[in-house]
Amino acid sequence: MKAAIYFGPGDIRCTNIADVALHNDHDMLVKVTATSICGSDLHIYRGALDPIMDKGHSQTGHELIGEVLEVGKSVDRFRPKDRISMGYSVSCGHCYMCQAGQTAHCEATHKAVYGFGVPFGNLNGTHAEALVIPYADQNAMKIPATVGDLAAITLSCNLPTAVIANQLAAIEPGERVALIGCGPTGLMTLDVALLKGPATVVALDKLDDRLAVARSKGAVGINVNLESWKEQALEITEGRWFDKVIEVVGSGEALQIALDLVRPGGVIAAMGVFCETNFNLNLADVFLRDITLHMQGFANVQPAMWESLRLLESGIIHPQEYFTHTFALSGIDKAFATFHKKSDGAMKVSILP
Repeated sequence: MKAAIYFGPGDIRCTNIADVALHNDHDMLVKVTATSICGSDLHIYRGALDPIMDKGHSQTGHELIGEVLEVGKSVDRFRPKDRISMGYSVSCGHCYMCQAGQTAHCEATHKAVYGFGVPFGNLNGTHAEALVIPYADQNAMKIPATVGDLAAITLSCNLPTAVIANQLAAIEPGERVALIGCGPTGLMTLDVALLKGPATVVALDKLDDRLAVARSKGAVGINVNLESWKEQALEITEGRWFDKVIEVVGSGEALQIALDLVRPGGVIAAMGVFCETNFNLNLADVFLRDITLHMQGFANVQPAMWESLRLLESGIIHPQEYFTHTFALSGIDKAFATFHKKSDGAMKVSILP
């Protein structure tokens, strides 16, 4: 079958590999109807995770809408032809961490993530014609026909992450909110945040076309490439900083912006995937300003998938609007290059096997 394979930084290609098959009773074999590239996949593409990838072997991709082909003997909730999606990480559903809601830290699967290299379970990826979902009853979710393919793809990672970001930030009506990062997950986070009734949401990014989308939804857009970005942002708060700050980038620079903007007693929800190992955190500053800092880039999306699906079914959130480009699986190299460079206004790309 065809699948995307990592060969090195900037080198992810579609090639032929052996067909995947069930190996455990809790496995489920799924035909990939459509998939996408997540912002976190760019860490792989850029080479930040090169040491943990098995070149010429490791698959990529962790977002999915698919159709069940075959189920293992112990799979009870699914049957062939069911339309499904699943969370980006694999959890058993029964261990201590799963019961505590920390599904991304499952003790049985050891933080297994689809398409993320050897230390993360060496699993198959969704950038393929088919894949195996372990612990299917605990990880997969039936998708109703009323939810389109593009919207359903976001259930694997983006939309649940946006929901979790808002849960951690706990936005109250009338508060001033700053959102750092206007990529697909950032804009979905904005969609959910606006439902909370904030007085103001200021969106910060480096790309004017993405800021334009945030502005169209009612946010104030500020380009952080401008020397006066901080002054512009704080002027909106009358110099009192922001009550809540949500970071959806995954870089030390973005986290520092969050710290520069949050008020004393405020909350930061840092949702980006950080690959940097060091950050100069001023502990005295965080202590003296009573800042609450949440970091959950390695998000526990499984518990948030049901709420995310409810947002889609009710028509409250429309994440399909963020898909700007479609590629065949055979063109995965072009898809990654386009998404990485954000060419031609690329926001989110779909991949069709």
